[in-house]
Amino acid sequence: MLNARIKLRHLQAFLEVARQRSFARAAERLAITQPGMSKTIKELEEILGTALFERTSRGVALTQAGLTLLRHAGPAIRALEEGVSALGEAHATVRWLRVGALSTVESRLLPEAIRRWQQAEVGEAGVNVVTGPSAFLLSRLRRGELDLVVGRMTEAREIRDLAFEHLYYERLILVARRGHPLAGVEPFEAHRLEDYAWVLPPPQTTLRQQVDSFCVRHSLRLPGRQLETLSLPLSHRYTLESDAVWVAPEEAVRDALDEGRLCELALPLEQQGGSVGLCTNSSLEPSLALEGFCETLRVVAAGR
Repeated sequence: MLNARIKLRHLQAFLEVARQRSFARAAERLAITQPGMSKTIKELEEILGTALFERTSRGVALTQAGLTLLRHAGPAIRALEEGVSALGEAHATVRWLRVGALSTVESRLLPEAIRRWQQAEVGEAGVNVVTGPSAFLLSRLRRGELDLVVGRMTEAREIRDLAFEHLYYERLILVARRGHPLAGVEPFEAHRLEDYAWVLPPPQTTLRQQVDSFCVRHSLRLPGRQLETLSLPLSHRYTLESDAVWVAPEEAVRDALDEGRLCELALPLEQQGGSVGLCTNSSLEPSLALEGFCETLRVVAAGR
Protein backbone atom coordinates (compact mmCIF):
# COMPACT_ATOMS: atom_id res chain seq x y z
CA MET A 1 0.00 0.00 0.00
CA LEU A 2 1.30 3.45 -0.89
CA ASN A 3 2.31 5.48 2.18
CA ALA A 4 -0.40 8.13 2.62
CA ARG A 5 2.27 10.71 3.47
CA ILE A 6 3.69 10.52 -0.06
CA LYS A 7 2.02 13.16 -2.18
CA LEU A 8 2.00 13.70 -5.91
CA ARG A 9 4.22 16.77 -5.46
CA HIS A 10 6.90 14.58 -3.85
CA LEU A 11 7.03 12.27 -6.85
CA GLN A 12 6.89 15.10 -9.38
CA ALA A 13 9.80 16.83 -7.64
CA PHE A 14 11.77 13.57 -7.46
CA LEU A 15 11.28 12.85 -11.16
CA GLU A 16 12.28 16.37 -12.21
CA VAL A 17 15.49 16.32 -10.14
CA ALA A 18 16.30 12.88 -11.59
CA ARG A 19 15.68 14.26 -15.08
CA GLN A 20 17.65 17.50 -14.64
CA ARG A 21 20.40 16.15 -12.35
CA SER A 22 20.15 19.50 -10.58
CA PHE A 23 17.96 20.87 -7.78
CA ALA A 24 18.20 24.38 -9.22
CA ARG A 25 17.13 23.41 -12.75
CA ALA A 26 14.37 21.15 -11.42
CA ALA A 27 13.03 23.96 -9.22
CA GLU A 28 13.03 26.30 -12.22
CA ARG A 29 11.14 23.80 -14.36
CA LEU A 30 8.47 23.30 -11.67
CA ALA A 31 8.29 27.04 -10.89
CA ILE A 32 9.20 26.67 -7.21
CA THR A 33 12.14 27.94 -5.17
CA GLN A 34 15.30 25.88 -4.78
CA PRO A 35 14.87 25.70 -0.97
CA GLY A 36 11.32 24.50 -1.59
CA MET A 37 12.62 21.78 -3.91
CA SER A 38 15.25 20.69 -1.40
CA LYS A 39 12.63 20.57 1.37
CA THR A 40 10.28 18.43 -0.77
CA ILE A 41 13.01 15.91 -1.60
CA LYS A 42 14.12 15.79 2.05
CA GLU A 43 10.52 15.06 3.10
CA LEU A 44 10.32 12.19 0.60
CA GLU A 45 13.65 10.76 1.77
CA GLU A 46 12.50 10.91 5.41
CA ILE A 47 9.23 9.16 4.55
CA LEU A 48 11.09 6.41 2.67
CA GLY A 49 13.91 6.23 5.18
CA THR A 50 16.67 6.35 2.58
CA ALA A 51 18.70 8.82 0.53
CA LEU A 52 17.59 9.18 -3.08
CA PHE A 53 20.33 11.48 -4.37
CA GLU A 54 24.02 12.06 -3.78
CA ARG A 55 26.00 15.15 -4.75
CA THR A 56 28.72 14.86 -7.40
CA SER A 57 31.06 17.28 -9.17
CA ARG A 58 28.49 17.47 -11.99
CA GLY A 59 25.41 18.03 -9.86
CA VAL A 60 23.43 15.24 -8.23
CA ALA A 61 23.19 11.55 -9.05
CA LEU A 62 20.65 8.91 -8.10
CA THR A 63 21.54 6.43 -5.38
CA GLN A 64 20.63 2.78 -5.82
CA ALA A 65 17.42 3.46 -3.90
CA GLY A 66 16.75 6.42 -6.17
CA LEU A 67 17.22 4.26 -9.27
CA THR A 68 14.76 1.73 -7.89
CA LEU A 69 12.15 4.41 -7.22
CA LEU A 70 12.73 5.97 -10.65
CA ARG A 71 12.09 2.66 -12.38
CA HIS A 72 8.61 2.51 -10.87
CA ALA A 73 7.62 6.12 -10.25
CA GLY A 74 8.28 7.36 -13.79
CA PRO A 75 5.92 4.92 -15.55
CA ALA A 76 3.34 5.28 -12.77
CA ILE A 77 3.17 9.07 -13.05
CA ARG A 78 3.12 8.85 -16.82
CA ALA A 79 0.23 6.36 -16.70
CA LEU A 80 -1.68 8.71 -14.37
CA GLU A 81 -1.07 11.66 -16.72
CA GLU A 82 -2.28 9.61 -19.67
CA GLY A 83 -5.41 8.61 -17.78
CA VAL A 84 -6.26 12.21 -16.92
CA SER A 85 -5.48 13.26 -20.48
CA ALA A 86 -7.71 10.52 -21.88
CA LEU A 87 -10.63 11.72 -19.76
CA GLY A 88 -10.14 15.32 -20.82
CA GLU A 89 -9.56 14.60 -24.48
CA ALA A 90 -11.87 11.67 -25.15
CA HIS A 91 -13.26 13.56 -28.12
CA ALA A 92 -9.88 13.98 -29.80
CA THR A 93 -9.19 11.89 -32.91
CA VAL A 94 -5.38 12.32 -33.02
CA ARG A 95 -3.35 9.46 -31.56
CA TRP A 96 0.27 10.25 -30.74
CA LEU A 97 3.36 8.11 -30.47
CA ARG A 98 6.57 9.31 -28.81
CA VAL A 99 9.56 7.73 -30.54
CA GLY A 100 13.25 8.02 -29.69
CA ALA A 101 15.40 7.70 -32.82
CA LEU A 102 19.12 6.99 -33.08
CA SER A 103 21.00 8.23 -36.13
CA THR A 104 21.19 4.71 -37.55
CA VAL A 105 17.50 4.75 -38.47
CA GLU A 106 16.82 8.40 -39.29
CA SER A 107 17.40 8.11 -43.03
CA ARG A 108 15.38 5.11 -44.18
CA LEU A 109 13.76 2.79 -41.65
CA LEU A 110 11.96 5.34 -39.50
CA PRO A 111 10.62 7.67 -42.23
CA GLU A 112 9.23 4.72 -44.19
CA ALA A 113 7.68 3.13 -41.10
CA ILE A 114 6.00 6.39 -40.07
CA ARG A 115 4.62 6.90 -43.58
CA ARG A 116 3.14 3.40 -43.75
CA TRP A 117 1.76 3.49 -40.21
CA GLN A 118 0.01 6.81 -40.72
CA GLN A 119 -1.51 5.57 -43.98
CA ALA A 120 -2.84 2.44 -42.29
CA GLU A 121 -4.17 4.10 -39.12
CA VAL A 122 -7.86 4.90 -38.85
CA GLY A 123 -8.22 8.58 -38.00
CA GLU A 124 -5.39 10.99 -37.31
CA ALA A 125 -2.05 9.61 -36.12
CA GLY A 126 0.83 11.81 -34.97
CA VAL A 127 4.44 10.89 -34.22
CA ASN A 128 6.73 12.95 -32.01
CA VAL A 129 10.36 12.00 -32.72
CA VAL A 130 13.17 12.78 -30.28
CA THR A 131 16.80 12.26 -31.38
CA GLY A 132 19.98 11.96 -29.36
CA PRO A 133 22.47 9.47 -27.86
CA SER A 134 21.21 6.10 -26.71
CA ALA A 135 21.81 6.85 -23.01
CA PHE A 136 19.59 9.96 -23.19
CA LEU A 137 16.79 8.24 -25.12
CA LEU A 138 16.79 5.07 -23.04
CA SER A 139 16.63 7.06 -19.80
CA ARG A 140 13.54 8.86 -21.13
CA LEU A 141 12.03 5.52 -22.15
CA ARG A 142 12.62 4.15 -18.66
CA ARG A 143 10.84 7.17 -17.15
CA GLY A 144 7.85 6.62 -19.43
CA GLU A 145 8.50 9.79 -21.45
CA LEU A 146 8.91 7.82 -24.70
CA ASP A 147 6.90 4.89 -26.04
CA LEU A 148 9.87 3.23 -27.72
CA VAL A 149 13.41 3.82 -28.94
CA VAL A 150 14.58 2.64 -32.37
CA GLY A 151 18.15 2.18 -33.53
CA ARG A 152 21.41 0.40 -32.90
CA MET A 153 21.80 0.12 -29.14
CA THR A 154 22.61 -3.46 -28.12
CA GLU A 155 25.95 -2.29 -26.69
CA ALA A 156 24.26 0.33 -24.51
CA ARG A 157 24.57 -0.37 -20.79
CA GLU A 158 21.37 1.60 -20.23
CA ILE A 159 19.16 -1.14 -21.75
CA ARG A 160 19.28 -3.24 -18.57
CA ASP A 161 15.64 -4.00 -17.68
CA LEU A 162 14.18 -2.65 -20.92
CA ALA A 163 13.00 -5.01 -23.67
CA PHE A 164 15.04 -5.06 -26.89
CA GLU A 165 13.88 -6.71 -30.13
CA HIS A 166 16.40 -7.27 -32.93
CA LEU A 167 15.39 -6.20 -36.45
CA TYR A 168 18.56 -6.37 -38.57
CA TYR A 169 22.31 -5.81 -38.54
CA GLU A 170 23.91 -2.65 -39.87
CA ARG A 171 27.57 -1.75 -40.34
CA LEU A 172 29.48 1.39 -39.61
CA ILE A 173 31.58 2.19 -42.68
CA LEU A 174 34.29 4.64 -43.67
CA VAL A 175 33.18 7.00 -46.44
CA ALA A 176 34.64 10.03 -48.21
CA ARG A 177 33.67 12.37 -51.03
CA ARG A 178 33.94 11.39 -54.67
CA GLY A 179 37.51 11.98 -55.87
CA HIS A 180 39.02 11.77 -52.38
CA PRO A 181 42.75 10.82 -52.38
CA LEU A 182 41.88 7.56 -50.58
CA ALA A 183 39.00 6.63 -52.88
CA GLY A 184 39.61 3.36 -54.70
CA VAL A 185 42.95 2.74 -52.96
CA GLU A 186 43.67 -0.99 -52.57
CA PRO A 187 45.34 -2.49 -50.66
CA PHE A 188 44.42 0.08 -48.05
CA GLU A 189 46.96 0.90 -45.33
CA ALA A 190 45.14 2.00 -42.20
CA HIS A 191 47.78 4.52 -41.11
CA ARG A 192 46.88 6.73 -44.10
CA LEU A 193 43.66 7.64 -42.30
CA GLU A 194 45.72 9.66 -39.80
CA ASP A 195 46.42 12.28 -42.51
CA TYR A 196 42.78 13.39 -42.77
CA ALA A 197 40.11 14.92 -40.57
CA TRP A 198 37.55 12.50 -39.14
CA VAL A 199 33.81 12.83 -38.69
CA LEU A 200 32.79 10.47 -35.92
CA PRO A 201 30.26 9.86 -33.13
CA PRO A 202 30.86 11.65 -29.80
CA PRO A 203 32.54 9.87 -26.87
CA GLN A 204 30.34 7.81 -24.55
CA THR A 205 28.10 6.67 -27.43
CA THR A 206 27.69 3.03 -28.48
CA LEU A 207 28.87 3.87 -32.02
CA ARG A 208 32.05 5.50 -30.71
CA GLN A 209 32.93 2.29 -28.87
CA GLN A 210 33.19 0.56 -32.25
CA VAL A 211 35.41 3.34 -33.61
CA ASP A 212 37.71 3.05 -30.60
CA SER A 213 37.96 -0.74 -31.07
CA PHE A 214 38.79 -0.24 -34.75
CA CYS A 215 41.60 2.17 -33.86
CA VAL A 216 43.03 -0.28 -31.34
CA ARG A 217 42.98 -3.14 -33.88
CA HIS A 218 44.85 -1.06 -36.45
CA SER A 219 47.12 0.84 -34.03
CA LEU A 220 45.61 4.13 -35.20
CA ARG A 221 45.88 7.48 -33.47
CA LEU A 222 42.87 9.69 -34.04
CA PRO A 223 43.96 12.96 -35.68
CA GLY A 224 43.47 16.27 -33.89
CA ARG A 225 41.11 17.45 -36.64
CA GLN A 226 37.82 15.89 -35.62
CA LEU A 227 34.16 16.70 -35.99
CA GLU A 228 32.21 14.88 -33.28
CA THR A 229 28.49 14.86 -33.96
CA LEU A 230 25.41 12.68 -34.37
CA SER A 231 23.91 15.11 -36.90
CA LEU A 232 23.58 13.39 -40.27
CA PRO A 233 23.02 16.58 -42.33
CA LEU A 234 26.09 18.25 -40.79
CA SER A 235 28.26 15.16 -41.26
CA HIS A 236 27.09 14.69 -44.84
CA ARG A 237 27.71 18.29 -45.93
CA TYR A 238 31.08 18.54 -44.19
CA THR A 239 32.27 15.32 -45.82
CA LEU A 240 31.12 16.35 -49.29
CA GLU A 241 32.96 19.67 -49.05
CA SER A 242 36.24 18.51 -47.49
CA ASP A 243 38.76 15.68 -47.44
CA ALA A 244 37.34 14.35 -44.18
CA VAL A 245 36.67 10.65 -43.60
CA TRP A 246 33.24 9.96 -42.10
CA VAL A 247 32.47 7.02 -39.83
CA ALA A 248 28.87 6.62 -40.98
CA PRO A 249 25.96 4.21 -40.44
CA GLU A 250 25.52 2.42 -43.77
CA GLU A 251 21.81 3.27 -43.96
CA ALA A 252 22.55 6.99 -43.57
CA VAL A 253 24.78 7.12 -46.66
CA ARG A 254 23.23 4.46 -48.92
CA ASP A 255 21.61 6.96 -51.30
CA ALA A 256 24.80 9.04 -51.58
CA LEU A 257 26.82 5.89 -52.27
CA ASP A 258 24.40 4.70 -54.94
CA GLU A 259 24.46 8.13 -56.60
CA GLY A 260 28.26 8.33 -56.50
CA ARG A 261 28.46 11.43 -54.31
CA LEU A 262 30.24 9.47 -51.60
CA CYS A 263 32.41 6.36 -51.80
CA GLU A 264 33.16 3.64 -49.27
CA LEU A 265 36.85 3.24 -48.47
CA ALA A 266 38.35 -0.22 -48.90
CA LEU A 267 38.93 -0.84 -45.21
CA PRO A 268 36.01 -2.38 -43.30
CA LEU A 269 35.38 -0.87 -39.89
CA GLU A 270 33.01 -3.71 -39.01
CA GLN A 271 32.18 -7.03 -40.64
CA GLN A 272 28.63 -7.86 -39.54
CA GLY A 273 27.75 -4.61 -37.82
CA GLY A 274 25.57 -3.95 -34.83
CA SER A 275 22.03 -5.03 -34.06
CA VAL A 276 19.40 -2.45 -34.96
CA GLY A 277 16.10 -2.92 -33.21
CA LEU A 278 13.35 -1.45 -31.08
CA CYS A 279 13.43 -1.01 -27.33
CA THR A 280 10.30 -0.75 -25.18
CA ASN A 281 9.51 -0.36 -21.50
CA SER A 282 7.97 -3.67 -20.44
CA SER A 283 6.61 -2.12 -17.23
CA LEU A 284 4.15 -0.07 -19.33
CA GLU A 285 1.05 -1.51 -20.99
CA PRO A 286 1.52 -0.99 -24.76
CA SER A 287 -1.22 0.88 -26.60
CA LEU A 288 -2.80 -0.45 -29.77
CA ALA A 289 -1.07 2.40 -31.63
CA LEU A 290 2.34 1.33 -30.29
CA GLU A 291 1.75 -2.32 -31.17
CA GLY A 292 0.71 -1.33 -34.68
CA PHE A 293 3.75 0.88 -35.17
CA CYS A 294 6.12 -1.83 -33.92
CA GLU A 295 4.61 -4.28 -36.40
CA THR A 296 5.10 -1.71 -39.18
CA LEU A 297 8.76 -1.38 -38.18
CA ARG A 298 9.15 -5.17 -38.40
CA VAL A 299 7.61 -5.26 -41.88
CA VAL A 300 9.76 -2.40 -43.18
CA ALA A 301 12.92 -3.93 -41.65
CA ALA A 302 12.16 -7.34 -43.17
CA GLY A 303 11.83 -5.75 -46.60
CA ARG A 304 15.23 -4.08 -46.55
